[in-house]
Amino acid sequence: MRDLLRGVLVMVALGGFAGGAAAFDAGSLSAETAPAEALEHGLNSYRSGDKQGAAEALGFAADKGNPIAQWKLGRMYADGDGITRDDYKAFELFSEMAGAHADDTPGQPNSRFVSNAFVALGGYYHDGIPDTDVKQDLSRARQIYAYAASYFGDPEAQAKLAWMYFNGEGGERDPLQAARWAKLAADKGDVNAQALLGHVLFEGEGVPRQPVLGLMYLTIARDEVGTANGWIHDMQERAVSVATENERRTAMALADDWRSKTR
Repeated sequence: MRDLLRGVLVMVALGGFAGGAAAFDAGSLSAETAPAEALEHGLNSYRSGDKQGAAEALGFAADKGNPIAQWKLGRMYADGDGITRDDYKAFELFSEMAGAHADDTPGQPNSRFVSNAFVALGGYYHDGIPDTDVKQDLSRARQIYAYAASYFGDPEAQAKLAWMYFNGEGGERDPLQAARWAKLAADKGDVNAQALLGHVLFEGEGVPRQPVLGLMYLTIARDEVGTANGWIHDMQERAVSVATENERRTAMALADDWRSKTR
């Protein structure tokens, strides 16, 4: 699977960061600055509100291959956080990071940043980036999510993979696989996975129907998001309206018990 992923990732040079060292001539950083020191400088600048200075320092460290710098700068570009939003630059950074650290041992300090980079790449291939060579490729998105979901155990990747299986995106529709991946993410607290798993179990779509557990997960998800995600609220309300009184009472009790054990 890892070899397959390496074959499908688009690896590009970080030309946008060439010459980054020159930007530090007037400051405390220089061409001789160690990447870890530049990272620290960048993070300190970010925390102090100097996001332009942070981007310069992080760009220096990223150009030297520091994965945390690549991730943080990638997030800044992806979110337009203090700098002009540029999804393609974010894509480049996440690609560089993922390609260099795909085999990092899960559970290590950097692994959560690496897995998040894979999730971001999956999103870019799921939607594409307008006016670039990164086109929508649902099959590739599914492969990338599957790698982060299985190798790193990333709950967001597991949830997104579950939805792709449920909707038949990037391959055959498979509600059973959707339920499998949604269960892993749901039990880690991913709200979207909880809603999907609840729906699949309540309706018995591709899996044996379990209305009480389905309503439990739907209730947990609804209580977490409130009215912020209307579709989750509507899905839970519909399930409540057709459930029996005993199913509703049992599901609510299970939801309360689940919350008491996870908080």
